[in-house]
Amino acid sequence: MDFRLSPEHAAFQREVREFIAQEIPEGWQSGRGTGGERTDMERQIRAKLAERKWLALPWPREFGGLAASPMQQMVFNELVAYHSVPSFSMGVAWVGPVLMLYGTDEQKTRFLPRITDGSDVWCTLYSEPGAGSDLASLQTRAVRDGDDFVVNGQKIWTSGGHAANWGWLACRTNPDVPKHKGISMFCVKMDTPGITVRPLVNMAGTHEFNEVFFEDVRVPATQIVGEQDRGWYSLAVGLDFERSSIGATSAARRVVEEIVKVAQANPRGLDVSVRGRLVDCAIAVQVLRNMGYKIAAEQEKTGIAPTREAQMAKLFGAELNQRVQTVGLQVLGMEGQAATSGAEAVRFHYNFLRSVANTIEGGTSEIQRSVIATRVLGLPRE
Repeated sequence: MDFRLSPEHAAFQREVREFIAQEIPEGWQSGRGTGGERTDMERQIRAKLAERKWLALPWPREFGGLAASPMQQMVFNELVAYHSVPSFSMGVAWVGPVLMLYGTDEQKTRFLPRITDGSDVWCTLYSEPGAGSDLASLQTRAVRDGDDFVVNGQKIWTSGGHAANWGWLACRTNPDVPKHKGISMFCVKMDTPGITVRPLVNMAGTHEFNEVFFEDVRVPATQIVGEQDRGWYSLAVGLDFERSSIGATSAARRVVEEIVKVAQANPRGLDVSVRGRLVDCAIAVQVLRNMGYKIAAEQEKTGIAPTREAQMAKLFGAELNQRVQTVGLQVLGMEGQAATSGAEAVRFHYNFLRSVANTIEGGTSEIQRSVIATRVLGLPRE
């Protein structure tokens, strides 16, 4: 394939670069906390992205997007990932697309404009203590009672649940059919009585995840999305969006460049073995970048998302980030094990700890390998 950008895409790339240079504070990518200052800055940046309709770039124009082509999205994702621009939104990534496909006109009018302008923040209520990789085993129940559904159960690993005002909830509405056929999807206001959000602090010391409890939570029946008991199909659409992983290469490339700078300033930790690992990471980053461009080019050519290639990119990117972060600590040596030393050491220390979750969140590496084995290689399931 031709990796050169068209004049139109090159012009858009320059526009995004100029925006980042003007609007993103110096050193933003070194931030690691989830405190109020960064949250406020995120809101400001998201508002500016929304003004340009970049927050929902790929959405149709009638729903508040720019109908961007896959390659235009690739250009945008590559730059914002490299500069750690807070552009990702669960509402944009999979709630909105599912609403466009399966939602009622009233639901589209109610929710889509507030997703595109950043007014609403969404969290995804999928995983449960007994339903992670095998998500169809979820047991949170929603029982019809008049004009409402009454929800009881527990969700876990809910990213951003403490900051969200809406939740994208998967529930079991029919326990008497095969597990994939008894699930329904709901839009749930997170301040509804009976919802309790409790923090889960990860081993890197930050609060990103939560567990969410539902105790006799009444959800209006008008907030079910799509057909009752057929929510698995809309849920699967969301998973395909989550696993596309097109922008992952830029974040990895940025980290490799930072490691090189540290190594140049402190060559003591750069022995032959570490040097070789760093070279391997740099090559792997370019391989992942090529995969991302191929995914975008295929989608632009056919109009169909190449989900098999997306699974491969997700697996490769998650494991690559872990390798890159490990090399970063090796370059820093003993200093890299300290969480309270210099700014660079703290950042690499945090990034290394946080990368452990990469091969679990969004679908474990074991599940990705199983999907690739059956869908790409045609191997039997047993």
